[in-house]
Parts: sequence; C-alpha cells; structure tokens
Amino acid sequence: MIKKMSLGLLVLALNTSCVSKKIYADLENKFAELKKERNALSDENESLKTGKTQLENDLASAKAELEKAKNDLDKLRLDRDKLAADYTASSNNLKNLQNSYSALEKNSDEALKANMDKNRELLAQLEAKEKALAAEKSRLEKLSKDFKDRSDRVNELESLIAAKEASMKKLKETLSKSLKAFEGKGLTVQQKDGKVYVSMENKLLFESGSWTVGAEGKKAVDLVGKVLGDNPDISVLIEGHTDNDKITGTIGGGIENNWDLSTKRATAIVNILSANAKVKKENLTAAGRGEYFPLVGNDTPDGKAKNRRIEFILTPKLDELSKALNDL
Repeated sequence: MIKKMSLGLLVLALNTSCVSKKIYADLENKFAELKKERNALSDENESLKTGKTQLENDLASAKAELEKAKNDLDKLRLDRDKLAADYTASSNNLKNLQNSYSALEKNSDEALKANMDKNRELLAQLEAKEKALAAEKSRLEKLSKDFKDRSDRVNELESLIAAKEASMKKLKETLSKSLKAFEGKGLTVQQKDGKVYVSMENKLLFESGSWTVGAEGKKAVDLVGKVLGDNPDISVLIEGHTDNDKITGTIGGGIENNWDLSTKRATAIVNILSANAKVKKENLTAAGRGEYFPLVGNDTPDGKAKNRRIEFILTPKLDELSKALNDL
C-alpha cells in the first residue's frame, strides 16, 4: 500500500512539475514517521487496556486472599477457645486432685506417693497445655495483625479507586458545564470505564477536507484546554476519525488518505491545547484513527457526519493504584 501511494505521489510530482524530488522524499519520510507513530500509539492503547485488566484481576485476587485469611482467623479462634476450655478443665482437675491429696495425707506412705506421682503427671500435662495455649495465642495475635494490615491496604486501594471515580465524575460535570453552549452542535460528554470522553463532530471544527479549526470550534477546544489546565494529572488522547469516503485528488497541502487527514486534524487540536501554558504537553497524545472506528454505519449522510469527529479521551494517572496493588 505504501509503495502504491509513493508511486502515486511520484507520478503526480512528474505530471504537475510542481513537486521536487526533495519534497517528495520529505513527504515519504513524514508518512513513514506518521505510520510508526500510529503503531506506537496503538501499542500504548493495548498496553493501557492490559494494565487495567491486570489491576482489576490483582484486586479480585487480593480480596479472595483476604477472605481466606478471615476464614483462617475464625478457625484459629475456635482452636483457641477449645484450648482455653481444656485449660479450664485441667485446672479444675488439679483442684480436685489437690483436695484429694489433702484427704489422703493421712493414709499410708504408699498411697500418698501414688497420689503425688499422679499430681506431678497432671501438673506436667497442665504446663504443656499452658505452653500450647501461649503459642497458639501468639500465632493468633500475629495472624490478627496480618489480617488488619491486609484489610487496611485493601481499604486504601478501594478508597483510591473510589477517589479516582469521583474525580473523573467531577471532571465530566465540569466539562459538561463549560461546554454547555455547544449542546446540539455535535458535541457530547460522557463517562465510562473510568475515563471521560468528549466527542466533537467535524461540522463544529473543520471544513470538508480541511484540518484548520474554525473560530467556533477553537472556542470549544480552548474551553477543554482550560479544564485540562486545572487538572494537570489527567492524560489526554486526542483521536481523529473520518467517514469511509476515499480521499481523491489533492486537498489543501495534500492528503494521502483518511488516516493522514484524521492524524492532521488530531494534531491541529493538540496544537490549540498546547497554546495554553497551564496544559502539560507531556499529557497530550495525538492519534489518527481514519475510518476504522465508526460510531454508526456510513450508509447515510447523517451516519457519515457522526463518524467524522474528534474524540478527547481523558484518563487519570494510575501510579498510586499500581503502588497500592504492589504493596498487597
């Protein structure tokens, strides 16, 4: 496909006599770089999905381990209670034997010696049970401490997850309020899967075949940038999407295909956001999706219009969650 496009550009350059070999080579290099960037972004997206799934699996595993520890603790408590009951019974036997000893003191030396031997045996048994009870008590205290530490860490993890959800909900509400003036103009804001999605149809942003943002579209993007400036810990992926109409001829500075157009449009949005000094540039990523992630079918003009869009995907940083999971 790349060879065919490169050959097409060469033929166009030779036919029009307007494009030098250097410009052609620059365009070809730029196309290769964009393709490499697209692949890297796709890999990063898959990595994020895999990381999220791993975090959820680790949390489920931690909860299962916590439940098992709780069951073990309950069993140890039953064992401790049984040892305590044995200890009480042994103590009572000792008292009875001591009473018997007092009564038998008046008997013969032989009977007295037999009772004393029995008492010594019972005292040895009692001492052994006391040691076993002390050891079990120490083990129970250690398990209780471990159980409490694990519970605290799980509670901390759940609190972090709840805080992230709450912060993203607040972010979604802030964006909805800031962009209220654009309701009904092809702009939507929604929260799902722990992220916030802002979608702007191209009719709000670009002219057909262009990647220059219009005045009204720039106002909407600037409002998004203002919210991002107040939330420096949010990562943003800006995705460009097109319908499935093929690019024909030369548009503006030259567009090779829908992927090229969607990437240029996403980059144009990043440039507007970057103009806001409060927005961290390292949090921004531009990606071209071309025609391959439509919202609806491309069978009607209305469907094509919905598919031509820019999506802002706002994601919270998960460093704290990862650390909490590693501590479990």
